[in-house]
Amino acid sequence: MEHRRRPRIFTWHIHGSYLYYLSQCNIDIYIPLGDPRQEGYIGRGTTFPFGDNVIEVPVGQVKDIVIDCILFQTNRNYLADQYEILSEEQRGLPAIYLEHDPPQRVPTDTQHVVNSQTVTLVHVTPFNALMWDNNGTPTAVIDHGVIAPAVSYTGDIPRGIVVINNLSERGRRLGYDIFHEVRKHVPLDLVGMNTEICGGLGEVLHPQLPAFISRYRFFFNPIRYTSLGLAVLEAMMIGIPVVGLATTEMVTVIRDCESGFLHTDIYYLIDRMKELIENPALARRLGTAGRHAAMNRFSIERFVRDWEELIARVMQRYPVYEGVAELTTTGGNGI
Repeated sequence: MEHRRRPRIFTWHIHGSYLYYLSQCNIDIYIPLGDPRQEGYIGRGTTFPFGDNVIEVPVGQVKDIVIDCILFQTNRNYLADQYEILSEEQRGLPAIYLEHDPPQRVPTDTQHVVNSQTVTLVHVTPFNALMWDNNGTPTAVIDHGVIAPAVSYTGDIPRGIVVINNLSERGRRLGYDIFHEVRKHVPLDLVGMNTEICGGLGEVLHPQLPAFISRYRFFFNPIRYTSLGLAVLEAMMIGIPVVGLATTEMVTVIRDCESGFLHTDIYYLIDRMKELIENPALARRLGTAGRHAAMNRFSIERFVRDWEELIARVMQRYPVYEGVAELTTTGGNGI
């Protein structure tokens, strides 16, 4: 029987945290290295401890590598990048489009850029899959997966912590105004790229972030409308109680007063944050419940299994993968 090698996936470096967790799969990931000012072409970078299975390829040599599957992550990847750097043969390979976000222009009536029966559209939350018009494209949902950090929650700093990159540039959708309103009533610190310009502490690199945030009493997520943040799940995995808005996928992740605090009334949340500051035992109880919820749903083992099964299924059309049993992931055909 013919030996099956590890799948070789070509993608772009778009979301470093997600790429890091995806690299835990038994696959080789090839990413282009080009102009660092252009999104997706920074190569491995220096922020994440990628293993040897994340391989930089100079952009001019991409057409010469042997790959098995293309993983798109942005409209630009799909509409422009593939025609600029991939060969015609490579563009005919099995393809997956990983959609990280819900539709932003019109939440209920936006057609996805992918309208094809030969591309598999993967959403990172059921909410995202629900809101996009997926055009009948074959669609799956793979929930996030994160590695449980090797640090424990202490909560000895009686303040909240917010983790968002470039918050001042991302406005109301990411809760810039909510952050400033809440900070008038509750002590909050903000970390992330370029946060100094709005009173934050600046960037804390991903490997150091769990230990840094583990000492804060609670984690606050002021985001109104976006996908489910990996930073939220990483905080939950540590056991930090999460306070957030009852919008998007968050409502399926946290139960108000049981595994965190969730509401659409920010003044209700402000009162709950004050409770957490005054009551460390409550913070620990909610954080422990949140940690159990995160580990049950967002384990890296489940995430890896879902992705490996999806990739195998997508690649079954090729002889080298003949004989692989039919595999499924969470989700179904396009809505």
